[in-house]
Amino acid sequence: MGKAVVVTDENFEEEVLRSNLPVMVDFWAPWCSPCKAIAPLIDELASEYGGRLKVAKADVQESQMAATRHRITSIPAILLFKDGRVVDEVIGTVAVDELRARVDLALGLTP
Repeated sequence: MGKAVVVTDENFEEEVLRSNLPVMVDFWAPWCSPCKAIAPLIDELASEYGGRLKVAKADVQESQMAATRHRITSIPAILLFKDGRVVDEVIGTVAVDELRARVDLALGLTP
């Protein structure tokens, strides 16, 4: 448990929108340096929240329809989904503590 899943246009609905768990989706691209910089953070959170949060990575080149549908115009972009709806989004790089706090809020782990 605790490993990010790869999502594409083909499996986005199944893996993200129909998930029984809240989902954090990292929209990224291989040519994006800031995306590469936060990749270890995404992996860390996948391990930390295993079983409580599904972590997914969506390459915007492979997931163009999903990126367009969710109005991704800048990357990295992290969207938090709960019950198939976006409950929070983070655009650009972010500190691990801030992202963790936002995940906790989305999961209902903070007052």
